[in-house]
Amino acid sequence: MKDISTTAIHGGEAEPRIEGSVTMPVFQSATYEFRGGAANDSEANYIDIKYSRLNNTPNHLVLNKKLALLEQGEAGLVLGSGMAAVSTTALALLSNGDHVVAQKTLYGATMSFFKKDLARFGISCDFADEGDLEKHIGNNTKMIYAESISNPLMEVPDFGAVTALAKKHGLISVIDNTFATPVNFRPLSVGFDLTLHSATKYLNGHSDVIAGCVVGSKKLIDKINNMAVHLGGTLDPHACSLLHRGLKTLSVRVERQNQSAIKIAEHLSRHAKIKAVKYPGLESHASFKNAKKYFYGFGGMMSFDLKNPGAVGKFISTLKLPIHAPSLGGVESLVIQPARSSHASLTPGERQKSGIGDGLIRLSIGLEHTDDLIQDLDQALAQI
Repeated sequence: MKDISTTAIHGGEAEPRIEGSVTMPVFQSATYEFRGGAANDSEANYIDIKYSRLNNTPNHLVLNKKLALLEQGEAGLVLGSGMAAVSTTALALLSNGDHVVAQKTLYGATMSFFKKDLARFGISCDFADEGDLEKHIGNNTKMIYAESISNPLMEVPDFGAVTALAKKHGLISVIDNTFATPVNFRPLSVGFDLTLHSATKYLNGHSDVIAGCVVGSKKLIDKINNMAVHLGGTLDPHACSLLHRGLKTLSVRVERQNQSAIKIAEHLSRHAKIKAVKYPGLESHASFKNAKKYFYGFGGMMSFDLKNPGAVGKFISTLKLPIHAPSLGGVESLVIQPARSSHASLTPGERQKSGIGDGLIRLSIGLEHTDDLIQDLDQALAQI
């Protein structure tokens, strides 16, 4: 098997290259000439139609194959956003009366979707600590859901235990691998059925595309694609091309972010004005053993608690390099206060229960020089 850096560049590319083009052209067409046979052929020829909403244009097909190769799955499907990947997967595989058991701390929009939106379809969800997941599994449980690195506390489950639990009870196991990326972790290799991403983040890496994807067996991806066709959460060909281009530098970007993040996390963990740093590469982190066991690298995401929660606003506004903005995984460092952004939809009680206090800051490490970022963080901390 080729290294993931080689796969990111060459995997899934059109063979032979289209008109000899080294890069994949953008097929900016909503519809394609029907070439399945005569106009009066049987309805079966409908499957030969190419149409952008059907996720089967040249840009979709090449991208889907590359994504599958990167995550070592049989098939992949690119969608219009990370939440399109989450919601389409759930609605494709769950029905009225079904139940989901999920990791306690997830991305805020995912938690809200599972708790509120799925309930409207008669699908229930329990959130639990890793050690308590089995206690919440019932006869109607159909899916177990986790994140490779939780947002924003950077918790890492024991993936082998999660997939063993899923197999024991015949559950579909799904994991959001956005924070880790396939460079640092490939969930299907440890038994997960599906791995999904907000491709807006690391996979694209340049903060200029909203996209999502899901990878797994062809059987499950076909079911999800059927639902995607009906829900309409398709990625347009031009955005497919931008994501395709971003994937080619995924390995070098993530490896650099890994290297920078561990140095910054270690530095911040020694700072007098910081209460705690949450980064899976630190031995002090509760999930370090799991991260060390399963990951190739620890990622570019961290969060930390200021000793003075009231100083969060001044700290963020004083930073010169990290941009105060949502999202993550781009070439530029980004900083947010989760209680006022990614988890603002939760009640104060829910945030407190999840360990997300007002003093928590989430930092996405970009590609700036490590020393420059450390100096900037230090000068901002000195002013609070």
